[in-house]
Amino acid sequence: MNLEKIAFGFFIVLALTLNFGFFIGDMADVKHHNVYELAMAIVVNLFATILKFGDRTQVGALLLATSLVANLQLIVAAMVWYSATHVGSNNLVELMPSIVSLAGGAMLANVISVLLIVIDTAMLRR
Repeated sequence: MNLEKIAFGFFIVLALTLNFGFFIGDMADVKHHNVYELAMAIVVNLFATILKFGDRTQVGALLLATSLVANLQLIVAAMVWYSATHVGSNNLVELMPSIVSLAGGAMLANVISVLLIVIDTAMLRR
């Protein structure tokens, strides 16, 4: 077993599961979405992106692109959360659907990333 590939796969799947954990729940209910879970999803996604920089294949380029999309959407979601709680009036309830939607887009990018890894691994076995 290659420990580098295990760590790579671990962080890719962890990014997806943390993102899913934040996304799941009633879109408008603030109690269903934890700011710390969003923060951990951002940190793990950033770390997974760093791990993807070393791959020089076409699949590696697609993996990096999906990771950059996920990072962008999660960071924008965090910025919207921050602005809803610290800038102007406290309108987190009104903006929570936007935050969850951005996290959902990031989750879709992470799903594509995991599917690309699975397909790439399956093709190597033949």
